[in-house]
Amino acid sequence: MKQKRTVYAFIDSQNLSLGVQSQGWSMDYRKLRLYLKHKYDVSEAYMFIGMVPGNENLYKALQKAGFILVFKPTVQYFQDGKQTVKGNVDAELVLHAAAIEYDNYDKAIIITGDGDFKCLVEFLAERQKLLHLLAPNAKYSKLLNTFAAYIVNLSRLRLALEYQKDQHRRSVETLGLSGHGDAKIVAKQRQIVNAKGTGK
Repeated sequence: MKQKRTVYAFIDSQNLSLGVQSQGWSMDYRKLRLYLKHKYDVSEAYMFIGMVPGNENLYKALQKAGFILVFKPTVQYFQDGKQTVKGNVDAELVLHAAAIEYDNYDKAIIITGDGDFKCLVEFLAERQKLLHLLAPNAKYSKLLNTFAAYIVNLSRLRLALEYQKDQHRRSVETLGLSGHGDAKIVAKQRQIVNAKGTGK
């Protein structure tokens, strides 16, 4: 009997959040966690996120959704007259995926479009431990083009994963399960994008 493989996800929270927001939508993280569980059988999902005082409710909601949070202290500075908060999580994500948790999983999903993670993606791919690279949108770093075969564009799943305050849709508990319409959602999203003249 074939042994079940263990799949972990490692998420660059800032790149994911900014990536989908640049396309005009917000991620529903509960839906994302269910999708990872049902579609890829992800047992542990590590989210690397900057620690910002006042965001405690957000952190609790993410943990309740099933994410394991790894915090990074943030630095506040002003750019173009606006206060900006920066919490670079690159080192923590690489450390967990390539060292701390490396022996605990068989396959990894990396969620980012940041080319700074090329070394990690390459490291995992060479060792047959990379399952997928989930990019927030089609504008991921050119440094990741080499791994196009692994890349899944999350913007094509917008209809399934978008946060909507008032919604009447199928239960999110089925997200990612075979036979529950995700292929149709991707096809419909692609039609919408093409209709706007931005698709290929």
